[in-house]
Amino acid sequence: MPMLTSSVESIQMVDLKNQYLKIKPAIDEAIQECVNSAAFIKGPQVSAFEQQLGHYLTIGNVVACANGTDALQVAMMALNLQPGDEVIVPSFTYVATAEVIALLRLQPVMVDVDPKTFTICPSAIEQAISQKTKAVVPVHLFGQCADMERISDLCSAYDLFVIEDAAQAIGATYSYTNGNTVSAGAMGMLGTTSFFPSKNLGCFGDGGAVFTNNDTIASHVRMIANHGQAKKYEHDAIGINSRLDSIQAAILLEKLKFLSTYTLYRQQVADMYDAVFSGITAIEIPYRMPGSTHVFNQYTLKVPAAERDELKAYLDDRKIPSMIYYPMPLHKQKAYRGLGRVVGELSATEELCKQVISLPIHTELSNEQIQYITESVTTYFN
Repeated sequence: MPMLTSSVESIQMVDLKNQYLKIKPAIDEAIQECVNSAAFIKGPQVSAFEQQLGHYLTIGNVVACANGTDALQVAMMALNLQPGDEVIVPSFTYVATAEVIALLRLQPVMVDVDPKTFTICPSAIEQAISQKTKAVVPVHLFGQCADMERISDLCSAYDLFVIEDAAQAIGATYSYTNGNTVSAGAMGMLGTTSFFPSKNLGCFGDGGAVFTNNDTIASHVRMIANHGQAKKYEHDAIGINSRLDSIQAAILLEKLKFLSTYTLYRQQVADMYDAVFSGITAIEIPYRMPGSTHVFNQYTLKVPAAERDELKAYLDDRKIPSMIYYPMPLHKQKAYRGLGRVVGELSATEELCKQVISLPIHTELSNEQIQYITESVTTYFN
């Protein structure tokens, strides 16, 4: 192994510290303003962030909440789904997508994904629809949108709600064949996202939001997230306590100013990776979904299943972090065996769990680090 420079030795999967240091004065001032005001809950920063994020994404209503999982739960509660109702989800996703379905005593229906895009397969959705089906949750995985035109048409035909899980795709857009371009999270009846620190727009703790262009549903979402209160001490619905605190909102307000820049840099890094990896026959670079931009929350390769774990160990030896998103599909998780329905063989999902490996991609990667990563992967396969 070659002698490593200090820059190469410090490669991280996500470098939040150096991202913070670049905007430290603004972040510190925003935090201090919250401390000085002592308005830690429901401070003015929260409503300001909701408004500015809505403007950025061209979404009518943004309701901030405590985390991305709560956002999914509140969204489903707002649609008045009843115990036993079925909600179709991809099996290749993070557990939170199905977790809230089970917590609400709904029935998850787990289906396969497209092996190229990693997102839910529209034909698998149609195969899974039953008389109990009430909603579909397309997950915009790794940074690009699912096939929303086909999904929207299908759900409209069967009168199903669409709840987008846009936790990994904030800032991505989708263009319909009629020329309309819409932000991830604004295409369904409801959209959700997470501001977990490693997300493209991340706070310094937990945070999330629900999106909708329906004002009536937005009011219901806001009420549910605040103990079901229409007015203080007047509870019109069963709700939960899910709030984005003022300090996190203040941080997100500052970082939102840089989201377009962050996205562009991630895309540039992905292009540099592509330029090298597209010449290696054993590697399949991330597919770009027609119509969707890709904001690269993750840069995920497909490699031969027999090589994946060995490649990861090789990268570890060279101090290059990598991650497997996800090593086990939902339908094989102990908690979900026998829960709801599994439709189809889910062969694409099971193969992906053996093939995928994600490389570092973030706003602080240097050219030296990118070169070291690409040379290391190339050396392994040569």
